[in-house]
Order: sequence, then structure tokens, then C-alpha cells
Amino acid sequence: MSSARPQMTVPEPAAGGRVIAIANQKGGVGKTTTSVNLAASLAAAECPTLLVDSDPQANASSGVGVRQRSVEHTLYDALAGRKTMEELILPTDVEGLSLVPSSQDLVGVELELIDAEDRATRLRDALATVRSRYRYILLDCPPSLGLLTVNALTAADQVLVPLQCEYYALEGLTQLMSTIDRVRDLYNPTLSVVGVVLTMYDPRNSLTHQVAEEVRQHFHVFDTVIPRNVKLSEAPSHGVPVLLYDINCKGAQGYLGLAREFMQLQAEETG
Repeated sequence: MSSARPQMTVPEPAAGGRVIAIANQKGGVGKTTTSVNLAASLAAAECPTLLVDSDPQANASSGVGVRQRSVEHTLYDALAGRKTMEELILPTDVEGLSLVPSSQDLVGVELELIDAEDRATRLRDALATVRSRYRYILLDCPPSLGLLTVNALTAADQVLVPLQCEYYALEGLTQLMSTIDRVRDLYNPTLSVVGVVLTMYDPRNSLTHQVAEEVRQHFHVFDTVIPRNVKLSEAPSHGVPVLLYDINCKGAQGYLGLAREFMQLQAEETG
């Protein structure tokens, strides 16, 4: 598929290599969908963006057209100290968007690094060599609170939390905040939560509004919500972000709107 950059009007963000961990230990909340499509939307806004797939399931990698069997080296090699981050970076079909792919080998990282003193800072150290090349670096975290997520939180400047409006959402959010607090205390004192993005949003469901209101009492919640959308669900099977699958669908427009709002917030914080 040829390179493409959908056009969008956005505010000019401040320069800078901002690292964003996209995390929620609860599965099925749109975390990887958000990682892939927000990264693609930022790249579409002419911001050089690096997507780092930190999940052994490698869904973010396949979501931009990179299958596990097609790559020889992955993030595992950087965390194991076998390759530099520079050697792992791959282009994607979205101009301005690059990828560090994942693989099932990442499953063994926790055991392999259990005695390493720097086990929590491997990702931060690896990213340091390429950070200046990108405006944004997005880290797709696994749906757990193990060493891979701790590495991502240690490497990140901010955390973006995708949240599905359902009954158990707040319980999972509390667990994530506890992990963020521990990472702040031990490794990354300046880590902050940039906000919560509501995913799979169904305005017809009264529980959706109840959960959204509860979350807004405690966190910054982006005005942009990501709706349930068939095209958004279909795009990963074609190995492309939804912007390249159907830019006019509600899912694509949702992530373009989220990117605008995200960049505006970044500009306000740094300006």
C-alpha cells in the first residue's frame, strides 16, 4: 500500500520528543486501537511519531501492517541489550509514522531481567538514543501491570488512559493509579496522567454517562470520545490504521479529533 498522509488542521505543538504511555491493565478497552490510531493521527498532522509496541501480543505491530513472522528483531532485542533502538525502527504506510515491533519473546523479559538492577529502566535508556528524532513517542502497554508496563511508565513523560464506560472501569483505574504512584516514587517522579479518553462510547447507554461523570470528578477527560464503529474494528484485519481504511468513518474522525485536542493540550502545557 502506498504512503499516505490524510490532511487535518491542527495547532502547532511545542517541539520535543514527548513520550506517552498508553496504559490500562484491563483488556478490551481500546488501548491498542488508541495507540495505533492516535499515533497515525499525530503523524498525519506532520508530527514525526514513533509507535513502540510493548505488548507481547504484537497487535499494534500488526495494526500497522507488520506481522511477527516478517521481522527478525523486535523490542525484546533492545530490552535484552542485543540491539539498539535505532536498529529496530521500521517505516509504516503512514508517512511520518515509524514502528518498533513486538513479538512473543517479550513474554520472557520479566524472568530474564529479574536479577538486573536496571530492569525497570531498560526501555527509557534504549529510547534516549532516538528520542530527539520524534515529536511524539507512543508506548502501547500490555494489559497487565508487570515489568513491561513498569518499563513504559518509567520511560514516559505522561500516561494516556483509554477507558470503556462499564461497571468495572473505575476499579481497574484505581489499580493503574496505584502502579503509577509506585513508579513515581521509585523511578520517575515527574510522571503525570495527561488524561482519560472514553472509548467504545455509546451515548444511548445510561451507564456510559454515569461512569463518564464519575471519572470526570477525578481526572481530566478528553472532550473527544471514540464511538463504537465497525470500520474501526475492521481496519486491523487489513493491517492499516483506520485513517487509511476509511478516513470518513466516525472512528477515524474520532481519533483525528482526539489528536487535535491532545496536541492543543500539549501546546498549552509547554507554552
